[in-house]
Amino acid sequence: MLLIGYGNQGRGDDGLGPAFAARIEARRLAGLSVDADYQLTVEHALAVAEADGVVFVDASLERSEPFFFAPVKPAETASIASHSLSPAAVLSLAGTLYGRAPEAFVLGISGSVFGDVREGLSEEARHNIDSAEAFFCQWYSEFCSEQDGGSGSG
Repeated sequence: MLLIGYGNQGRGDDGLGPAFAARIEARRLAGLSVDADYQLTVEHALAVAEADGVVFVDASLERSEPFFFAPVKPAETASIASHSLSPAAVLSLAGTLYGRAPEAFVLGISGSVFGDVREGLSEEARHNIDSAEAFFCQWYSEFCSEQDGGSGSG
């Protein structure tokens, strides 16, 4: 399993993805590779294609819940006109270039302070990242159990 946290840590809560990745990496969860980056790019397609599953983690402007977690499918058409790609576009490229797009999910963590040049997370974002971390660790444990029990891999 691969986790990619992405966002701009110099723009307040936009850094939630890399901050989450650092927290999860510190846990050293068995079978989980962690990457953090400023944005998703074409180069991520190879790592995604080689993974048995992927979780893309980013900040979210949606503030009704501390976080959301949802499956993501490859985009039917992936635009690579810019350097920054969506999770669906990375999955599409992984399939097109490497013949494999694994099961994938998006974890969006709600933030409240975006755009200003500032290091660190807001109080709301710190609360939300705690909730998202607790959820992810439980989900990952269950995901690994299902993989081990269902297919013998994981």
